[in-house]
Amino acid sequence: MRHPARREATELPAYARTRSLEQDRQAGVVPGIGRREFLTMATAGTAAAAIGVTISALDPATALGAPAMTGNASPSPSPDLGLKRELRAMWIASVANIDWPSTSGLDADTQKAEFLHWLDVAQENRLNAVFVQVRPTADAFYDSPYEPWSKYLTGTQGQDPGYDPLAFMVEEAHRRNIELHAWFNPYRVSIETDLSQLVPEHPARQHADWVWEYHGRLYFDPGVPAAQEHIQESILHAVANYDVDGVHFDDYFYPYPVDGHVLPDIGTYELYGAGFDTIEDWRRHNVDHFVETMSVRIKETKPWVKFGISPFGIWRNSTTDPLGSETGGQESYDDLYADTRKWVLEGWLDYVNPQVYWQIGLTVADYAKLVPWWAEVAAQSGTQLYIGEALYKVTSGVFTDPEELTNHLDLCREVSRDVGPIHGNVYYSAVHVPADPQGAMSKVVADHYQHPALVPPMPHLPADPVVTPVLTKARRVPDGVKVHVADIGNKNARATSFAVYRVAGAADTVDTNDPANLVGTFRGVSGRVQSWLDTSAERGAEYTYAVTALDRVWNETDPSQPRVTEK
Repeated sequence: MRHPARREATELPAYARTRSLEQDRQAGVVPGIGRREFLTMATAGTAAAAIGVTISALDPATALGAPAMTGNASPSPSPDLGLKRELRAMWIASVANIDWPSTSGLDADTQKAEFLHWLDVAQENRLNAVFVQVRPTADAFYDSPYEPWSKYLTGTQGQDPGYDPLAFMVEEAHRRNIELHAWFNPYRVSIETDLSQLVPEHPARQHADWVWEYHGRLYFDPGVPAAQEHIQESILHAVANYDVDGVHFDDYFYPYPVDGHVLPDIGTYELYGAGFDTIEDWRRHNVDHFVETMSVRIKETKPWVKFGISPFGIWRNSTTDPLGSETGGQESYDDLYADTRKWVLEGWLDYVNPQVYWQIGLTVADYAKLVPWWAEVAAQSGTQLYIGEALYKVTSGVFTDPEELTNHLDLCREVSRDVGPIHGNVYYSAVHVPADPQGAMSKVVADHYQHPALVPPMPHLPADPVVTPVLTKARRVPDGVKVHVADIGNKNARATSFAVYRVAGAADTVDTNDPANLVGTFRGVSGRVQSWLDTSAERGAEYTYAVTALDRVWNETDPSQPRVTEK
């Protein structure tokens, strides 16, 4: 997942990086009704009624056949509210035990304790999502009928770890109101080459014709339809059986090219490549088809589950294609056969999370040029844009300025204002967050994450008809202020979580649009009566509180009537 730009810098022209939305519409790249909106409505049975209707003229929830939210549930983040609404996440990698579990063979209780530590780290740094690798090498961190238990759990592939890790992770993340995106590596089978090292029932041993070796690793052949179907079934099983918030892929599709090694798929091309002029076009089609059908099938399974990909940060260089970025690095379109720009413009993704793992001013791949390029592309389809951040490069010493990452977020704010919205940032990887190399992460938190943030809503996802809650009491207790809330929606309209806002002193209103007033969120429990302890309240101080309700995709109601703290 982590690769440097690999080409020498060249003098780059400054012409346009992307076409306008209107140009793409005329060219048939972006249909009049966004592909994402159409697919989501289709799964809800409302697409036919939407044809011929200007979707943008409707309230987003109403357009999807769901009751509209009330109050300050905005269809897209306002630049002025950016700090209240942004995704803040970290990757938790399991392959080779990079982050979690710290080593294979730990007992279940130790594994659980380690994962809870990572959730504590997320909370301490005011992150609101984790992307956890649950299928690192065609094996599973969940109870799968398609693939064996991962060796990175017990040390032995196929051995039951004694609990269901994905079920545990989802439950504990949601207990803290943190989103959990299940991160799958689609094609990688093994980081070794010996098929006999896999358990006998492994699908790669059962179907050796699906597999080839490249530079010391085994991969499912992306050109074999049966292999693609197997991978999708394995992923969709997890979507159907676990309450994940998202399905996440990283940058590994066809493997990164290595000098002296040739992809061994000419036979597959001869078998399945009819109609394609070149093997390169056929490879891109294989990946496009996989991404598009995955997008459709996730929404057919659970329309609210988000689908996002974290591609290599460069689509194409402008020296190769005038639509590309002013860079000189490796290109995902040509080298990985991943047409990442197309996926965004077609609306196949709910979010795109490019790995812009370079510093501001780096000639070959300048962060300050790549981020606006991605913002322009994402804005054309309304795909949410999160920027992948290389926290590990502070540890390795590549980033020599301890303020590099906080400067990245400053630039993201400027780009959101001037080019197109950037909805958040994701840090690779978890182990580096508490290590805080050169104080870089602490600087990010101090400068940009002073307050909690809500995950940005996605207007094309179906909204739930939750209603404004009643704040019944804000009562002083020894450890802070206990906030008591009544969820007055009927049982089909219960909130998923609640956001708590606070101002100093006795006040008639609480401005819930001011990010500085957001003090926390909490997950709802069954029943109407909810409570939350504000441990940040200063002893003896008087406050006024208000509470809003959120559905599972973070649409927000109007605030409750305010309450002043009681003694």
